Amino acid sequence: MIPARWGTPGRAAASWNRAKNDRRMSASDHTSSAVPSGNWLANQPYLLLSITALCWAGNAIVGRLAAGHIPPVTLSFLRWSLALLVILPFAWKHLARDRRAIRSHLGTMIFLSVIGISAFSTLQYWSLEHTTALNTLLLQSAGPLIVAVWSLVLFGVRLTLAQTGGVALSLTGVLVILLHGDLTALTSIAFNKGDIIFTVALAIFGLYSVLSLKRPAIHGLSFVAFTFGCGALCLVPLWIWELFARPVMQLNTANLLSLFYVAVFPSALAYLCFNRGVQLIGANRAAPFFHVVPVFGSAMAIVFLGERPQLFHIIGFALVLTGVFVASRKPANVH
Repeated sequence: MIPARWGTPGRAAASWNRAKNDRRMSASDHTSSAVPSGNWLANQPYLLLSITALCWAGNAIVGRLAAGHIPPVTLSFLRWSLALLVILPFAWKHLARDRRAIRSHLGTMIFLSVIGISAFSTLQYWSLEHTTALNTLLLQSAGPLIVAVWSLVLFGVRLTLAQTGGVALSLTGVLVILLHGDLTALTSIAFNKGDIIFTVALAIFGLYSVLSLKRPAIHGLSFVAFTFGCGALCLVPLWIWELFARPVMQLNTANLLSLFYVAVFPSALAYLCFNRGVQLIGANRAAPFFHVVPVFGSAMAIVFLGERPQLFHIIGFALVLTGVFVASRKPANVH
């Protein structure tokens, strides 16, 4: 952050040069005012985004299993309400400290809550009632492209050549894994109503990813606590309607375990990690980690479902990891 008062003339000149160099940098590297942290993990964007991908890989599986048992608005509302309860004891003191900053950016905070919390998750769970896991994984691979489009439309940000090549390489790796090494199988995939819904959800989350850089400079716990609470509150009218329009969720072990998972891992933990990762390296460099989600999904199938690793797994993993490494690297500054 640039200090409010420059201090000595020498420091002023150095600060001016740094600011000039920042303006020359590729816009794809723009980040928000990330609050420095003494916590080692909070300053490791690639590890944070990998944790996010791991949590979200399980979310698609659990959401698909919950389809037909927990209505989508109910699942989304309970997910964020429970996530707020998990976060609030840790976030309370930060919310009290950041309340003025939140109030001064209230419109932005509410909009981010609606698109990134209420709309995205509800549409995601609704789509899983109508489509297959394979289709959602294929569509999720378009995440980096969607983020790039929003960055270009809203802020004039363009992908660098390395980022474009990295995204293409990692996308190829995803397709190799999902299609078992047979790229001609793309011609046999049919898309349906659920795929359209999920594409809309991805577009909304891409917008959230880009606009989250405009969040106020507040603590990460303050940000997720406010957006979780506001997002859940915005779902109340839809939830009440769903209680009368759809069968009510049964309180059984499977449903309660599903709620526990989506509240803790893809919500509280993943959003903290994702938001911090975007703060540190920007939306365009964070977006290629969308491709890591199906990689983790495949690894989970091998570990937990007893599927045997094949050559296409190894090739696909290598392509994805190489592509993500290339796309998420910080370009050299232009002097």
